[in-house]
Amino acid sequence: MIGLSVTAAGFYMGRMYKQNHINVLEENLVREMRVIEARTDWKEGDPAQLYNYFTNEAGSLKKLTGARVTFIRGDGTVLGDSDHRPETMDNHSQRDEVKQAEAEGIGRAIRRSETVKENMLYVAMATDPGNPRSNVLRMALSLKEVDAGIRKMWMVLIAGLLLLFAAAVLVSYRVARGFTRPLEQITRVAKRIKNMDYEARVKIGKKDEIGELGFAINSMADSLQVQMNRIQQNESQLESVLDNMINGIVMIDPDGIILLLNRRAEQVLGFSARELVGRHYSEAKQQYELSGMIQQGMEKREHVHDEITFYFPEERLLELNLVPVFQKDRTFGGVLLVLQDVSAIRRLERMRSEFVANVSHELKTPIAAVKGFAETLLAGAMDDPEISRSFLQIIYDESERLNRLIGDILELSKIESRRVPLQFSPVELSAFLHNTVQVMTAEAERKSIMLSLKAESGIFLEADEDRLRQILINLLQNGINYTPEGGRVAVEATVRHANAPDAAETVIIRISDTGIGIPKKDLPRIFERFYRVDKARSRSSGGTGLGLSIVKHLVELHKGTISVDSHPGTGSVFTIELPVIQP
Repeated sequence: MIGLSVTAAGFYMGRMYKQNHINVLEENLVREMRVIEARTDWKEGDPAQLYNYFTNEAGSLKKLTGARVTFIRGDGTVLGDSDHRPETMDNHSQRDEVKQAEAEGIGRAIRRSETVKENMLYVAMATDPGNPRSNVLRMALSLKEVDAGIRKMWMVLIAGLLLLFAAAVLVSYRVARGFTRPLEQITRVAKRIKNMDYEARVKIGKKDEIGELGFAINSMADSLQVQMNRIQQNESQLESVLDNMINGIVMIDPDGIILLLNRRAEQVLGFSARELVGRHYSEAKQQYELSGMIQQGMEKREHVHDEITFYFPEERLLELNLVPVFQKDRTFGGVLLVLQDVSAIRRLERMRSEFVANVSHELKTPIAAVKGFAETLLAGAMDDPEISRSFLQIIYDESERLNRLIGDILELSKIESRRVPLQFSPVELSAFLHNTVQVMTAEAERKSIMLSLKAESGIFLEADEDRLRQILINLLQNGINYTPEGGRVAVEATVRHANAPDAAETVIIRISDTGIGIPKKDLPRIFERFYRVDKARSRSSGGTGLGLSIVKHLVELHKGTISVDSHPGTGSVFTIELPVIQP
C-alpha cells in the first residue's frame, strides 16, 4: 500500500511538474511572439521571392530567442524557417497549432519533430485572429530538458520505493519466520510422504497444537510405511513379469479407463504409461480401428482377434487379441488387450512371396520364348535355313539370359546369406579403375559412347578386388545400356580426408552418365530385387533386374554406402563411399 501510494503521488507530481513547466514555456513564447509580430513586415508577393527574406528573419530571431521560428502565410505556405529550407517543407495549414491559432488567436501542440527527432513544443500566433487566411507566426522549443527532469525524478522515486520495499520485506520476514518454520517443516514432511518417502518424520520441539499435528503425521507415516512395503513387494513381482513379456499388455476397466501398460505396449503404441494410465482409451491418439475394436470387446464381452496396421510411432503390423476379464463373482472387470508385432513375420512372408513371384515371372519369359520357337521349328520351320537359324539364335539368346538370371539369383542368395567371404587386400585405385574401364571400352565404342576416367594417383584402399570390379562393371554396364548413342559415361575417384581425429578416411567413386535418367518416384526402389524403371528397355538390354541389388549388398559388405542422384533426361550419378581401411 505504501509503495502504491508513493508511486501514485510521484506520478501525479511528475505530471504536474511537466505541465507547469510547459505552461511557463508557452507563456514565454507567446510574449516573445507578440514582440516579433509587432516588428515583422509581412510582405506580399511570390513565395519564391520571399523565401530568403523570411528565412533570414527567422535565423536572426532564433539567435536572439533560442527557439525555432517559422513564418506561415495565410494559405499554409511556409515562407521562412530557422531550421529548415522553407521551399522543401509541406503546407502547414492543417497543423493543429496553426488551425487553433487561426480560430483562437493562439495555438499550442506537442509532438515529435521528424526534423530534429525530438519532442517539441509548438506555439503559433495568428496576426489576424478569426480570419482563416491570417498569417501565422510559430515558435518551437525542444522538451528534451523537461523529459530529462521527469526521468531524474522517476529514478529518485523508484530508488526510494526499492529501499522501502527491502526494509518492509526484511522486517516481515523476521516476524513471520518464527511462526512459519514449524509449519514449513510439517509441510515438507507431508510432501515427502506424498512422494512415497515413508521414512520422513517431523521433529517435535513443543507440545502445543503444532506439536500434536506433527505427532499425528509421524504415526500416519509409520502405518503407511508398513503397508506400502507390502504393496511394493507385490507390485515389484508383477512389474517384473509384465516388463519382461515380449507382447504388449494393456488393461482397461469397465469404464474404459486404462489401468496398466507394460513396457512392450509403450514401445508398440508410442505412448508412455505415464501419459495413458488413468485416462480413457479413446484419448490415445491412435487410429479409429483400435478404438472400435476395444469398444466392440467392451460391448460384446467376448474374445476379439484382428490384425491392424499402425502408423505411429512407425509403420508396423500388429496382431491384437482382446480378452474380457471377469471377477470371481462373474462381474465384468474390463478387458485385457494383448499386442504382438508381426511386422517382421509378415514382411518376410511378403518378401518370400514376392521373390517367388518375381523369379517365376522372370523365368517364365525366356522359357516361354524357348518353348515357342522350338515348337515353331518342330512344326516345320526347320525346313527354311534362314528362319531356323534366326529362331535358333533367339533360343540361344534366351537360354543365355536364363543362365544369367539363374546365376544372378544364386549370386544374390549367397551375398544376402553372408556366404561370400571377401578377400581384402590393398588395391591401387588408379590402376584398378583404368583396367576396369578398359574392359568396358569395347562395349562403349559400339554405341559411340565416350568413356572417361579421372582418379587421383596414389590412392590405396582395402577391398576385395574381384567384388569391387563386379560393382564397377555392373554400374558401368548400366550407364552404357541406358545412355543414348553419342553420350558420355564418366568415372571419378577422390579421397575424403577425416575431419576429426577419430574419423576414418574414405574413398569416393562416382559413376555418372548422360542417359535417360531415373524418375524421382523410382529412386527409393532402384536397389530392390527385380525392380526396373523401364521394363521394356531392361529386357531388351538383357538385364535381369538384380544388378543394382547385388551392387548394394557388395558395397555394404565393404562397410560402405551407395547413393544415386538422377533427373529424367539429364542422366544419373551413382556415388560409392568406401572406407580406406576396413574396420
